[in-house]
Amino acid sequence: MSSKYSMQLIIVHAYEGRKSDNAPRPFLLIFESCSKTRLCYNVSMKIKVKKASYQEVEAIKKPEHKQPARQTGLARFIMNTVARSELKAVNFRFEEVGMEKLGAEEPALFLMNHSSFTDLNIAARILKKRQYHIVCTNDGFVGKNGLMRFLGCIPAKKFISDLVLVKDMKYAIDKLGSSILMYPEASYSFDGSETPLPGSLAKSLKLLKVPVVMIKTEGAFLRDPLYNCLQKRQVDVSSTVTYLLSVDDIKNKSVEELDAVLTEAFRYDHFRAQKKAGIKVTEPFRADGLHRALYKCPACLTEGKMTGKGIYVTCGKCGKQYELTEEGTLRATNGTTEYEYVTDWYKFERDSVREELLAHTYKTEMPVDIYILADTKAVYDVGSGILTHDENGFVLKGCDGALEYVQSPKESYSLYSDYYWYEIADVVSIGNTTRQYYCFPKNQDEAIVAKVRLATEELYKLSRAANKE
Repeated sequence: MSSKYSMQLIIVHAYEGRKSDNAPRPFLLIFESCSKTRLCYNVSMKIKVKKASYQEVEAIKKPEHKQPARQTGLARFIMNTVARSELKAVNFRFEEVGMEKLGAEEPALFLMNHSSFTDLNIAARILKKRQYHIVCTNDGFVGKNGLMRFLGCIPAKKFISDLVLVKDMKYAIDKLGSSILMYPEASYSFDGSETPLPGSLAKSLKLLKVPVVMIKTEGAFLRDPLYNCLQKRQVDVSSTVTYLLSVDDIKNKSVEELDAVLTEAFRYDHFRAQKKAGIKVTEPFRADGLHRALYKCPACLTEGKMTGKGIYVTCGKCGKQYELTEEGTLRATNGTTEYEYVTDWYKFERDSVREELLAHTYKTEMPVDIYILADTKAVYDVGSGILTHDENGFVLKGCDGALEYVQSPKESYSLYSDYYWYEIADVVSIGNTTRQYYCFPKNQDEAIVAKVRLATEELYKLSRAANKE
């Protein structure tokens, strides 16, 4: 038996010895297929779905809270091993700036920009010699709760105020001597630029009292942008690991000053960086799905009629067509190029949404299929309903009148909306600390989950500004 297969058997048996209801089998699948990158990727992107009535799901008790478990060297070895083939394919490299200031075993808060699924592999490589816990969305625990905790993951609810998360992070630092890896943007970038940071992040630094390190990655978005239907491009990926804030810095700076440091650290524009660096993305599918982000035609101002296919994004109403060039710029094939970069087009859409909100004309209403996350056993398909979003926030009604959920604009600074969520469909997710509702628009061709996210972010800004008046 080769050493490679011996290693796999040892690791599998080591983990199967742990008591867990549902972890061993998914773990075995991941390791049996770790030599086949695509299969390994697909396994990790699936989620267990169970059909149930709304009443059955409502009867599910809130799972008992569990404190983070100590991460072992075995867990880090596993994650780094699984990451190798992907990182080799992108010629991954990283450089460190000021990291001599951080002790080899000193806990720190590692913050990382969130561009694509490749980010997880990057973190595994950079942090392979350091005990760390990963703040991970709670839907990632579905069907593999034991495995995720073994790997050092801490469940978090996206865009929901959660004091339990802060307590878990504090426990991992103080009691387990562990660092924390966190993607504070919480969702992948839609357009290649940064997404909003939570206002509570700077305050959390004061509570955690550990140094802050920034992991900034280049190329991961160009390699595997969310809109591009899980099609990977041949692009090199690199990271810079920077010692950003010391404990004294955090102590002496105000929350506002810390927020400014964090905001600047997370500023990026991947398409402009591509152009500046002369990186070429030559794949003939590079614009597939681009209409998910560029949903509004800047020529005729029609929404929901754009189609991204091949190297072009085209308006089905007026026929205006734009090429996404190999250099990452946009070029109209018929007429004027209104926006040279995807990020500028996306900003135009954001400004348009804000104008609608100020004019009190914004409203999105869509028939949806409804899934609910109530525990880690499955996400529950409870039927269908109507999701409405306007200046008053969200209203979700469905399940033959049994479900009515209301969420005000003040409750979330952004929105958990996603493309091709767990290979199911584009989704809008709302909810609270006990239930998350995943709403899949029935008309996926015309659903604009990006607009709903933009509207949520702009509504939050407007509601905060109103409170200050």
